[in-house]
Amino acid sequence: MNTPSTEKITAVTLGAAGPTVGVQGFGAMGISEFYGDTDDTASRDTLEATVETGVTLIDTADAYGRGANETFLAPFVAAHRDEITLATKFGIERSDDPAYRGIRNDPAYIRQAVEGSLRRLGVDVIDLYYMHRYNPAVPFAESVGAMAELVAEGKVKYLGLSEVTGAELREAHSVHPITALQSEWSLFSRDVETSAVAVAAELGVALVPYSPLGRGFLTGAFTRADKELKGADIRATQPRFTGDNAGRNAALLEPVRTIAAAHDATPGQIALAWVQRRAQEHGLTVVPIPGTRKRSRLLENAAATRITLTPEELALLEPIAGQVAGDRYPDMSATSAARE
Repeated sequence: MNTPSTEKITAVTLGAAGPTVGVQGFGAMGISEFYGDTDDTASRDTLEATVETGVTLIDTADAYGRGANETFLAPFVAAHRDEITLATKFGIERSDDPAYRGIRNDPAYIRQAVEGSLRRLGVDVIDLYYMHRYNPAVPFAESVGAMAELVAEGKVKYLGLSEVTGAELREAHSVHPITALQSEWSLFSRDVETSAVAVAAELGVALVPYSPLGRGFLTGAFTRADKELKGADIRATQPRFTGDNAGRNAALLEPVRTIAAAHDATPGQIALAWVQRRAQEHGLTVVPIPGTRKRSRLLENAAATRITLTPEELALLEPIAGQVAGDRYPDMSATSAARE
């Protein structure tokens, strides 16, 4: 297998004029909820492994665990503040009802959200502040304008968006420079290529793909979420990983396994290497943020940055997304795909 190394991963500039970060980041969402039972001790050890391997972009959101994720990260952030680039998000409003998800981008809410994140994270400034989801009822002039005020006040350094179309990215960028676009991008999910990738490349905006491992499905860790995964796991409700769709989609992984064997790698490493290679084809800076609670998986993911796929291998992988059965979410209305 493409084994972990003591050598740190390479660094890149995030976007045209953003911070310098490792070419792979870390998504902290699963530390708090969504993917079954959590393990605080293992998660702390995994966080320490990020800085050891040069994985310096640490991604969270106020919605993860309803603030608990940010609170959990605070001691790690305090211990490594000068070594990491801290990203968090606002925009998904939650309540005591675990099923509720509101989307708020109004300036008053942004003010409230940033103060809460600063307090929970124990910092004076957030390095990269994302609008987690876009509510078209609020003009970008208002929401991005409010975010720009946070930059002027020194509470935020750089701005990001998540799940927006190319036209929306361009409009937001005209209000204030956008450093990064975070959207789902993987062998299974290529909605972002419809319009946002080309606009990001034109504007010098970095891509930060979330779920580059298809929420673990591309690793082969599970075949059918509703039958195999335990605990409160959102994948058991997602169309791609349940019912007949799951079986059809699992069969699509055969070329991934074949290529993995040729590189003495894991299927997950090939999935991550594909994202890097695909971004290069578009002239983009890309920093995927796979998440895990295990140190061994983090080291495995980081090792994927040393894999280079050939044009022939890319050709074998190209048809996969077009054959995937099922949507990314049960409700796609808040994603960029719904507005293309």
